[in-house]
Amino acid sequence: MLTLDGKRASVDPGHPSISIRQQCELLGLNRSSFYYVASPATETAENLEIMRLIDRQYTRAPFYGSRRMTAWLRRKDHCVNRKRIGRLMRLMGLEGVGPKPGTSRPCPEHEIYPYLLRNASIVRPNQVWSTDITYLPMSSGFMYLAAVIDWHSRFILSWELSNTLDAEFCVVALNRALQQGAPEIFNTDQGCQFTSKAFLAPLKEREIRISMDGRGRALDNIFVERFWRTLKYEWLYLNEYEQVRELHCGLQEYMAFYNDDRLHSSLNYRTPREAHFLSREGSMVV
Repeated sequence: MLTLDGKRASVDPGHPSISIRQQCELLGLNRSSFYYVASPATETAENLEIMRLIDRQYTRAPFYGSRRMTAWLRRKDHCVNRKRIGRLMRLMGLEGVGPKPGTSRPCPEHEIYPYLLRNASIVRPNQVWSTDITYLPMSSGFMYLAAVIDWHSRFILSWELSNTLDAEFCVVALNRALQQGAPEIFNTDQGCQFTSKAFLAPLKEREIRISMDGRGRALDNIFVERFWRTLKYEWLYLNEYEQVRELHCGLQEYMAFYNDDRLHSSLNYRTPREAHFLSREGSMVV
């Protein structure tokens, strides 16, 4: 019988035919438990520093594409070209807001759905959920974070870390959220992770209406974008994490604070948990 550490050591992230998710299932290992001790993705020290700068500037100004980001970095005395910055931004999962011919297309074999939420009035919990991915810089590398949020209450239903931009960790986060209920509408962008059959299947099985942002329209998913900005300025940029274990623990603490203690002016100074669960029960906390 393998110990927990033995199971973790048995996972081969570079296996040519068996994914990390499949290996974890075969070993009876929770995938988040594997990433709890996994190594962050990495680049050269110089590129990691540039990526940290890109992340901070993009968080402030999500309309910065590779051309504008390159110009901004040059003004900061970094000798970079657009090709390099474009590659790093793709690695980070970033693109500037706005139409760009021929860039960041979804996988052609994947299904695309129309955006259902333009001018919609969001008035109750579980009316709309959405998800997205963000880049988390670390002192010697980086990870990716996926989270599922309720638009009305701002409650974070689930989250998952990964050191690759695959679809698997997004599916894990989705299924964990769906264990708590189901929304009327689920909104995503048109990225390959969210248009994959594995991600769409649980939504279709529950007859949840699927909505997808227009290309280059980050503000179609505004509540997730606001949460990423809040998470980074209130927590991530104030800390330096070396190990994924430390990052995971820090995230657990911040998510608990955000859901259970952080008061939101837009929620009449209630917490997301109060807005999500007390509203649903008809006992509003004002």
